[in-house]
Amino acid sequence: MSTPLIQLTGLTKTLKGQGEPRPILSGVDLTVRAGESVAILGRSGSGKSTMLSVIGLFDRPDGGQYLLHGDDISRVPERRAARLRSTEFGFVFQRFFLLKHLSAMQNVAMALVNGQGWHARRKRRDKVMAALEQVGIAHLAKQKPQRLSGGEQQRVAIARALVREPRVLLADEPTGALDTETGALVIDVLHAATDRGCGLILVTHDHAHANRMQRVVRLADGVLVQERQQGVLR
Repeated sequence: MSTPLIQLTGLTKTLKGQGEPRPILSGVDLTVRAGESVAILGRSGSGKSTMLSVIGLFDRPDGGQYLLHGDDISRVPERRAARLRSTEFGFVFQRFFLLKHLSAMQNVAMALVNGQGWHARRKRRDKVMAALEQVGIAHLAKQKPQRLSGGEQQRVAIARALVREPRVLLADEPTGALDTETGALVIDVLHAATDRGCGLILVTHDHAHANRMQRVVRLADGVLVQERQQGVLR
């Protein structure tokens, strides 16, 4: 069996702000392999987004171990974390974060400029169009966000995440601002990434979307509890 993409062991995180420190993660264990999809459920405020932030290296755990491709990155410095975010991860959020004055193609291309330096113009265009094709909206490449529906804007955001060819796709409530039918189409696009070997971690409150994933886990009392694996209820 191949080395896991992500392996979390005993991960802890306490939020320190106003008032008493509040434990959020109390010993999270999670393994994700190439081509695997995992949904994370949990009540509001349970720490799902905090956990995704730690996995995506926007934050660091207080304790435990975080392995990426078998390499311990639990205490990685910010410079290396930024490099790993650019090369290993793709991020999709509930808000699309598209630049309104740029076309769909230009919004996707920004991920290459910011994350991987300058590509030759032809290569950059080919990669962008391939990503837009993957999400089914290559024909809208020249449209600006205000001319696109919510679902189309989210697909642009997904193409922006995929254009770097990430190993891991992290999606935080990506359908929260969409209607049911459009949300299901977005989940189709995200799930298709696993066919190309990308690991997918989906944070959602929607049980129907969660059940599309290979595994469903629930974050409760700071730990993950497995609910379902490969269609088998636990």
